[in-house]
Amino acid sequence: MTTKTVSDSNSPVIESRDQLIASFARGEKPKDRWRIGTEHEKFVYNRADHHAPSWDEPAGIRALLTELQQHGWQPVEEGGNLIALTGADGSVSLEPAGQFELSGAPLDNLHQTCAETGRHLDQVKAAGEKLGIGFLGLGMWPDKARDELPIMPKGRYGIMLRHMPRVGTMGLDMMLRTCTIQVNLDYATEADMAQKFRVGLALQPLATALFANSPFTEGKPNGYLSYRSHIWSDTDPARTGMLPFVFEDGFGYERYADYMLDVPMYFVYREGRYIDAAGLSFRDFLKGELSVLPGERPTLDDWNDHLSTAFPEVRLKTFLEMRGADGGPWNKICALPAFWVGLLYDQGALDAAWNLVKHWTIEERQALRDAAPKLGLDAPVPGRGTLRDIAGEVLDIANAGLASRARLNSSGDNETGFLDPLREIVRLGKTPAEQLLDRYNGAWAGDLSKVYAEQSF
Repeated sequence: MTTKTVSDSNSPVIESRDQLIASFARGEKPKDRWRIGTEHEKFVYNRADHHAPSWDEPAGIRALLTELQQHGWQPVEEGGNLIALTGADGSVSLEPAGQFELSGAPLDNLHQTCAETGRHLDQVKAAGEKLGIGFLGLGMWPDKARDELPIMPKGRYGIMLRHMPRVGTMGLDMMLRTCTIQVNLDYATEADMAQKFRVGLALQPLATALFANSPFTEGKPNGYLSYRSHIWSDTDPARTGMLPFVFEDGFGYERYADYMLDVPMYFVYREGRYIDAAGLSFRDFLKGELSVLPGERPTLDDWNDHLSTAFPEVRLKTFLEMRGADGGPWNKICALPAFWVGLLYDQGALDAAWNLVKHWTIEERQALRDAAPKLGLDAPVPGRGTLRDIAGEVLDIANAGLASRARLNSSGDNETGFLDPLREIVRLGKTPAEQLLDRYNGAWAGDLSKVYAEQSF
């Protein structure tokens, strides 16, 4: 989630709806300037007893952020509290219950992305050694109830925690008990954005299946492979989902802006604090009729903040965010951007992927999205059997896209090797979650505490 690092006082006031639409056009970049921004979250736990540390306990989250400053990270404070870091590798931020996130810098290639991931994980592991802290790579806390988890001292989270139970049954689970990997990618034109958005939405269930890694809740199997993905089905219907309008003729910046204007607000940030605007209308804000700020009109910073409060399977800002994957181990962090860069950053691969999915109906896409969290690779695909039956083909398209990019490391290797963990999943025919369940029912003999030894970074 977005961390506020600067004041909004100098941001231009929005005078017309056209400015909202133009904000997306400002993201357009020529192909040689397309970059890869990878975000990944992990659970933090105390090694002695596996509890989730609070922000202010002696070896807690604040101490972890402080320790990381030894590696050149700069502190970010909110209300006098250390809540994030910034540096050459992007930013380190906190999810609501202390899940630790790296939002990586925009990079040219996947070799750089994986090196960045490695640096970050080496740093947090070194800090963790000093503090007695470990880091778990899963999509959902396997053994923690909501009331066992701390809350980080960030103003927007208090607003969201109050609002979530009003609009869904699982929003608090999303905030407190899940982790994800996502990648942020560029587009050249409005048409390019639309094609990438459509392919990303249609194939998001395959990413969910390949990265499914959340089969446990409160110490027991939960009946799903990606319970994290299932949670989104009843978090807040006004700001989640598959966005059927993206597949309609004429979809572009204007239609997405209209969608966002209909997404209820969470907050407005003013003078270092978050003002609760949960459930209010950004359309009213545009007219100067927002009840919590009467007579005041929004700035572009307000619009950008609002864009960060919708959670569809693919999200548009001045780039596209692919949001369907569970958190996981090191090699999966590198594999997720490889999957999407291979599909979306080469026109031949993008066209091939679109040809694969363009005939699916809205109902078929939704049914696939609904089935993937529970069935994984066994989720039915329109006219093609199951996700298992198309996974190899999609990976071949991604492989061709990465090979075409010809981004080589110092050893002369291209980026295709980062897909290997996904090819192994297809070869085995088992998602990461199914492999965990096999361990739980076999070698672990139902003792889920063993997940800490085997799934920590």
